[in-house]
Amino acid sequence: MVVSATVVEDYVKVIHGYTEWQPQRITTTVLAARLGLANSSVTEMVKKLVAQGLVSHEPYGAIELTPEGTELALRMVRRHRLIETWLVERLGYRWDEVHDEAEVLEHAVSDRLLDALDDELGHPVRDPHGDPIPARDGTVVKPDAHLLADLAAGTPARVARISDRDPAVLRHLEAEGITLDVALEVLQSTGESAVVSLAGQRVALATEALSSIWVVLD
Repeated sequence: MVVSATVVEDYVKVIHGYTEWQPQRITTTVLAARLGLANSSVTEMVKKLVAQGLVSHEPYGAIELTPEGTELALRMVRRHRLIETWLVERLGYRWDEVHDEAEVLEHAVSDRLLDALDDELGHPVRDPHGDPIPARDGTVVKPDAHLLADLAAGTPARVARISDRDPAVLRHLEAEGITLDVALEVLQSTGESAVVSLAGQRVALATEALSSIWVVLD
């Protein structure tokens, strides 16, 4: 059975995305949950990716991208994040609306069109959520960011990245004034919830929101 390029691209992109902001490697069970597929289907697909030289995987172990798999993943990440940026900056989409659109378009645009979008946007280095956009040569400039949940009380910081996994969280944080580059200070933190101060206002953050925000220290 021939595996479509789109399926291969989706797999390597999800594997890359799982490890981009945290050190844990992905397992077939987690990958299946991320893709919304049965474990058995994912296990068979991983075997095909191993055969293509895109991932390495030992039975019952974690899945890792090979250099070839990483190169393909970064190409797809570049496509996805440039398209998200274009949708927000040029077409007026909100940051909580662009993920699904980019998932479709990233497989359809040509390299020529993608480079034209990059030029027209002024070669952005991050997308609307703060995720780094790989350059044409595959290099990535990633901020030295920390998960807000890990910061101690009294720590001033600036928002560098907000996960786009849950559009509802994005809408909630925007309504609270928490967007990219906003300065804030942790007033209280338990690791599962926190109170932060920004622009003179106190904002309470529950677990889901707190675990979606990455900051750089001021």
